[in-house]
Amino acid sequence: MTLAPLFAGRASRMRASEIRELLKLLDQPDIISFAGGIPDPAMFPHEAFRQAYADVLSGPGADAALQYQVSEGYLPLRRWLAAEMGRLGVPCDEGNIFITSGSQQALDYLGKLFVSPADTVLVTWPTYLGALQAFNAYEPHYERLTPAGGNMTPEAYRAAAAKAGGRAKFAYLVPDFANPTGETLSRAEREDVLDLAAGLDAAVIEDAAYQALRYDGEPVPSILALDCARSGGIEAARTIYCGSFSKILAPGLRVGWVCAARTVIEKLVLAKQASDLHSPSINQIVIHRVAETNYASQVAKARLHYGARRDRMLEALDATMPAEVAWSRPEGGMFVWMTLPPEIDTTELLARAVAEARVAFVPGHAFFADGSGRNALRLSFTLADDRAVGEGIPRLARLIAAG
Repeated sequence: MTLAPLFAGRASRMRASEIRELLKLLDQPDIISFAGGIPDPAMFPHEAFRQAYADVLSGPGADAALQYQVSEGYLPLRRWLAAEMGRLGVPCDEGNIFITSGSQQALDYLGKLFVSPADTVLVTWPTYLGALQAFNAYEPHYERLTPAGGNMTPEAYRAAAAKAGGRAKFAYLVPDFANPTGETLSRAEREDVLDLAAGLDAAVIEDAAYQALRYDGEPVPSILALDCARSGGIEAARTIYCGSFSKILAPGLRVGWVCAARTVIEKLVLAKQASDLHSPSINQIVIHRVAETNYASQVAKARLHYGARRDRMLEALDATMPAEVAWSRPEGGMFVWMTLPPEIDTTELLARAVAEARVAFVPGHAFFADGSGRNALRLSFTLADDRAVGEGIPRLARLIAAG
């Protein structure tokens, strides 16, 4: 017997993550992987976490750490995050903060909250694969968001959304060192996104997973900060900010957050109550302890460490890649985006790269809502030490040059 015929129609939109599958290659010791966009474990504050867990479990708060938690999240952590958002130009308090099991859960909840079947979601071309996976289950129609300039007016987007059978609900984007391209939106481009959203009376979801990882260039205010300044405060803002501790402290604890108007937070709390009640109490308490004492220093260490790895990868690409290959030069984050000649399909190239060169990357089409981008690929430099870059990039270059 199979239960597949009983699956809801939306199940057909659920796709396996190519990145999750590629991470399995890390178990093969001879594979040089530029695939997974994951932090370097050497950067985790191991001792701080060991001490925090020991202190929590041996102290008077041990019972609370092992007990149920309020769905909004651990109050001291929410207050710390509210202060951190204030330093980013977003005046708010703990009532505007909601703790999630990683920012990925926030994307799922936001899809559930906003998207009805046939509603339109605006995303960049390409965009973060995990966002497409999160939104797909809610059966949206996708339209291309072009912050750097395009000919789609609010009226054109509105007409396209009506033709698809719904309305435009939100624009989703990663404005800082985007996954997968590494690109960063200028202040003017962020303001243009807010103008477009206002014209559509739609929300903006700002995925800020990489915001702290700037290696050079001038910081740009967050979209939420710009929104608060123009709207008069967070309660009138249309932007929803999704943050994460995964890239700075550690991803395994699965602690992320949302900063938004209370009307949004209240609905997200209801979604969490129906899903998993709350994020793990002990992880929230430990993250709070470690963030209070280590967050700033961890950011500084990560910038030096990953910035040097970015530089090494860009040097290797400059030295070895064929002239017809182009790539981004990110000011921060974790990724370099490569565009190959149009006749090269990077899904086919990946199979050859693994088999012949023992090198892995993520094919570009996974990041496009329409499956295009087949001649592009994403490289991650966070796990790429000097040996990996020195051996892996020339191998990949030779494979590309061979056609």
